[in-house]
Amino acid sequence: MVLLDEPFSALGFQTKLLLQREVRSIIRERAKSAIPVTHDIGEAIVMADRVLVLSRRPGTIKSIHVIALPDAVRDPVAARRTPEFQAYFDGIWSELDQPVEAPAPR
Repeated sequence: MVLLDEPFSALGFQTKLLLQREVRSIIRERAKSAIPVTHDIGEAIVMADRVLVLSRRPGTIKSIHVIALPDAVRDPVAARRTPEFQAYFDGIWSELDQPVEAPAPR
């Protein structure tokens, strides 16, 4: 089991895509399981088979999206060109694009 906590967040976009491709390849070749933790929706879609959307505090699982992109388009660049990627992105974004509620007074 490999935990990837924001592994590509400090990288430039091109480097990020290249490393996503490489890490995904290594994980698949070695038959490992990985949990990528990220705030980047696109990264989550290309790196994971399931994307869990968490609620605000307290963090609970709000929804689970099963990502069924074929391996042929799992490449971080190729995937972004597909209508399936856009549909996953839009579905996840719609859950996140909601007004932030003010915290309850204490």
